[in-house]
Amino acid sequence: MAPTFTNSNGCPITPDAFATQRVGKHGPLLLQDFNLIDSLSHFDRERIPERVVHAKGSGAYGYFEVTDDITDVCGAGFLDTVGKKTKTFTRFSTVGGEAGSPDSARDPRGFATKLYTEEGNLDLVYNNTPVFFIRDPSKFPHFIHTQKRNPQTHLKDANMFWDYLVSNPESVHQVSILFSDRGTPASYREMNGYSGHTYKWSNKKGEWFYVQVHFISDQGIKNLTNEEAGKLAGSNPDFAQEDLFKNIKAGNFPSWTCYIQTMTQEQAKQAPFSVFDLTKVWSHKDYPMRRFGKLVLNENPKNYFAEVEQAAFAPSHTVPYMEPSADPVLQSRLFSYNDTHRHRLGVNYTQIPVNCPITGVFNPHMRDGAMTVNGNLGSHPNYLASDQPVEFKQFSLQEDQEVWEGAACPFHWVAGDAEFEQASKLYEVLGRYPNQQRNLAHNVAVHVAAADAPIQDRVFEYFSKVSPKLGQAIQKETLELSPRK
Repeated sequence: MAPTFTNSNGCPITPDAFATQRVGKHGPLLLQDFNLIDSLSHFDRERIPERVVHAKGSGAYGYFEVTDDITDVCGAGFLDTVGKKTKTFTRFSTVGGEAGSPDSARDPRGFATKLYTEEGNLDLVYNNTPVFFIRDPSKFPHFIHTQKRNPQTHLKDANMFWDYLVSNPESVHQVSILFSDRGTPASYREMNGYSGHTYKWSNKKGEWFYVQVHFISDQGIKNLTNEEAGKLAGSNPDFAQEDLFKNIKAGNFPSWTCYIQTMTQEQAKQAPFSVFDLTKVWSHKDYPMRRFGKLVLNENPKNYFAEVEQAAFAPSHTVPYMEPSADPVLQSRLFSYNDTHRHRLGVNYTQIPVNCPITGVFNPHMRDGAMTVNGNLGSHPNYLASDQPVEFKQFSLQEDQEVWEGAACPFHWVAGDAEFEQASKLYEVLGRYPNQQRNLAHNVAVHVAAADAPIQDRVFEYFSKVSPKLGQAIQKETLELSPRK
């Protein structure tokens, strides 16, 4: 039986759905025509604020399966049995562009996964690169603004872009990845996901570890050249969305094998860099990869807006035995992500089905607000009432594992020559693959050619500290593309 066509309050609309009330056949419209006003007023409001970062995205449902026992590292319930499966929702995205920007943009890719566990929702808010541009959270708004649009011209600005990066040399490792061909993945299926940040996981004995997480694509890595990415931006700007949807629809379910690296507190003290530095990677030789699971995406959303656009991820959404570390950028994200969801979706964003925990929620002091749709706990008191018994789950807390002491003081991580060490090693690794060192120089040169000469000179110096060969190659091609008078 076909559904009855109605207005927003459920009143049936006459068979001529497009008729409007007028004075005579050709006179002015009547304000009393609720069906027209109802339709137009909803249309005027159907766009919610887009994400300030990660605005362009694609998503799919799937499952996480435990393949190996790591209960010696983590006591979380969803990891307690090999073979156990947990439903997931994953959203991929570009970072800096607007909602209508091309999927082929040279940009990091977001790789966020929500696990609907029996202990609440766990959000793994990752990227496709193992490092990031900053390690001081106060720099984030500045950095993002320089990657967006000039406030006067409303155009992307190469001077803004490069002035920020070369003024903050801790960015060089991520920039070297971004301007390699990995900065333009061929699809969401053919890229990895990384925690980037260091996290703290503990087992049920109270032992704890610093952890980094890697999702390695089972499809392999495939990237686009700068020219291929540019061509796709014009011919099919939504190619990654199309690729993901069509492959899942055809039964070609993408998957990722999941690994952890672990480090004890004593090992962290001996490491050549801070474990809380988001611009550094951990050596696989010193901290070997250990497999623990598989992520599979096997179901497309039924409605993009309801499930992808309204999906809300936050690294503060965690479960017992998993905690954030003292990484300052991670600590700032614990606040910022939830704050932006409240602005964009409303204070009750966790009641939206895609964000709703399968366990249910009982927190009687968190009530009311716009778009409360879960019954609002009915007549139950709106505080933790003494005559209303509740159950508290007991689990091992990481209370005494790290002890911090010192004065409250401002701290800015000062950059030095050490920032270039891992970027230099990355450049050496690129040399093992055909054309990858050349492509890195080419991709930078094409972009920086639009900047002013003084900025270009600083870019040449910046990359020369990674490798004199790289700096010279960038300079040579840049000056060929934008010869100076």
